[in-house]
Amino acid sequence: MLSEWSAECSADDPVVVVPWSDPSDSTGNRRFIDLRENPYDLDHLPEAERYPPLMHALRALNAARSPVFTAKCDAWPLDAEELDALRVNLDVLAEEAAAGFGSYIDILWRERSIFASFHLQEQMLHRLTRHTAPLQHPYALLDCIIRPAMVDLTGPQEGFAVSLYVKAAGHNEQAAEENWASALDAVVAVLRSKDLVLA
Repeated sequence: MLSEWSAECSADDPVVVVPWSDPSDSTGNRRFIDLRENPYDLDHLPEAERYPPLMHALRALNAARSPVFTAKCDAWPLDAEELDALRVNLDVLAEEAAAGFGSYIDILWRERSIFASFHLQEQMLHRLTRHTAPLQHPYALLDCIIRPAMVDLTGPQEGFAVSLYVKAAGHNEQAAEENWASALDAVVAVLRSKDLVLA
């Protein structure tokens, strides 16, 4: 698996805010849902309902023993431009990668010292990319981006979040989605493993 990470922490870059809500959504459904406290609220996430591998990942990342929790997510078939970029990154031919699928999940570390420290998050992402790079997912890409974060669940805290992008290609749409699902599952397993913390 091609595994990379970077940081986007300048004044002009997006900030992950928790809790959040979408002011353009009149139903009030597009908002932060704390899946640690309310795991059954996964039913309120149309993305998770539409894509069971995403639901499985969210359930695992918000479980009691997970070192992180999630703030936001989405999944989508890649458009032509995204697919071209993925082919270049993976160095695969167009016929091998006629379709693509991707997702992102914003994650935050539960341990306050890690959440607040850019340096510790750098170390975590070094470990994550080192552990995921050898995985046998030649048509998949993991791209992690450290972003500033503001969390106000029990009082305001400033720190950092990680946007976790998993994208995959395949010879057709079904193959691309299957490659994405298995790659996402593998990344989640590494994130939840003791090796990540101890490495």
